[in-house]
Amino acid sequence: MDRMTYRGSGVDIDAGARAVDLMKEHIRKTHTPGVLGGIGGFGGVFRPDLTGYKDPVLVSGTDGVGTKLKIAFMMDKHDTVGIDCVAMCVNDIACMGARPLFFLDYIAIGKLVPGKVADIVKGISEGCCQAGCALIGGETAEMPNFYSPGEYDLAGFAVGIADRDDIIDGSRIREGDLLVGLPSSGLHSNGYSLARKVLFEKEGMTAETYVEELGCILGEELIKPTRIYVKQVSKAVETAYIKGIVHITGGGFNENIPRIIPEGLKADVYMGGWEVPQVFGYIQKRGGIEEEEMYRTFNMGIGLVMAVAPDQSDLLLEGLKDDGASVIGRISRGIGGVELWPKRG
Repeated sequence: MDRMTYRGSGVDIDAGARAVDLMKEHIRKTHTPGVLGGIGGFGGVFRPDLTGYKDPVLVSGTDGVGTKLKIAFMMDKHDTVGIDCVAMCVNDIACMGARPLFFLDYIAIGKLVPGKVADIVKGISEGCCQAGCALIGGETAEMPNFYSPGEYDLAGFAVGIADRDDIIDGSRIREGDLLVGLPSSGLHSNGYSLARKVLFEKEGMTAETYVEELGCILGEELIKPTRIYVKQVSKAVETAYIKGIVHITGGGFNENIPRIIPEGLKADVYMGGWEVPQVFGYIQKRGGIEEEEMYRTFNMGIGLVMAVAPDQSDLLLEGLKDDGASVIGRISRGIGGVELWPKRG
């Protein structure tokens, strides 16, 4: 009689143990003084330093990488998507004025290949180092026959801290306030379903197709990691009085900016107020996409937007001059939403 095993059903516990060993060096790089305990426990333990806080509150966020993972599969490159996963979480809590403390990840994979999982965690570790937070735990689930061969999913969870009175929620935004934008590194982690449909399905391109307009193969452009803005936000709040912060993610300008604008106001965005990376124009042209659709799908070269009073804008621009900050719009009277203007005015 044949004896059945867990490995025979597709789950290799030994491979999981090897993956953990490979991860350890990457995880240790992220550890901050608040981390208690080692790697491999049933839960991550973190002791926050509350020195200087009057009424500390925790701010949390969770997200994944989405269909950008398809680019990683095409290129068999897995050491950067972890940065995207961290960025999508820590940028969101930074928008609330919170400082990220720690991060946890979840990797679900059809067949556990230790080196591949270690590469994913390497990217997560790099993202945590950029954000100044600790990777204190996670889960790698081997799920045979659930994912296509070579594929996986990746999600994460971040927790940060802020004084309750320092939470940034947009409630103090007023007519006449200016919108200051920070540049993105490209598509970040949004709009990939449309980008893939245009470039791969409609145009028949591959990740290895060299695109002269972009100066690289298509895959290299599309896999660029999401920029992490934690340090820039920290610098901004020390430099000027920030009334609201927006992370431009899924839904682009149209869905994200209105989330912080009080009732009766709208955002006027000056489309000529910054340099739009070539990749967006390339996708738009190849897909015959309307301009409004581009702005409601992609970040169009702006990854983070901050609202400030006019008398604070010079301070903010000076403080973030090395980060490429620029005025991209203004708050005006109106019935919510975003109005796109062809140039400043």
